[in-house]
Amino acid sequence: MEKIVLPHDHGQRIEKELEHMPKEEDFQTVSEIFKQLCDGSRIRIFWLLCHCEECVINLASLVGMTSPAVSHHLRQLKSSGLIVSRRDGKEVYYKAADTEQAQLLHRMIEKMVEISCPSLE
Repeated sequence: MEKIVLPHDHGQRIEKELEHMPKEEDFQTVSEIFKQLCDGSRIRIFWLLCHCEECVINLASLVGMTSPAVSHHLRQLKSSGLIVSRRDGKEVYYKAADTEQAQLLHRMIEKMVEISCPSLE
């Protein structure tokens, strides 16, 4: 990486960190995964699929949405690699992908819910 000279010297030394800064494309990849967090229903569906494997009709019933709406969210989650599917006869079953990204996102969602929404006891 070429040396960057900052316009103002505030006494902070960031040069070493800049040597290890990921490429712009890497940040874009992370951004695509984080886009999945822009919809509460999608997060809820993803969370459910981290705990079970389920078909569209059952997922729609669990979250109180129409099957087409759930299918839309499933397409988004699948295109980002956060969930996988398998066909068994006429049914398609979905579950969270067995990837580090999906597991980390699941833990992050659970931690954020715990922090932001403490249960009333």
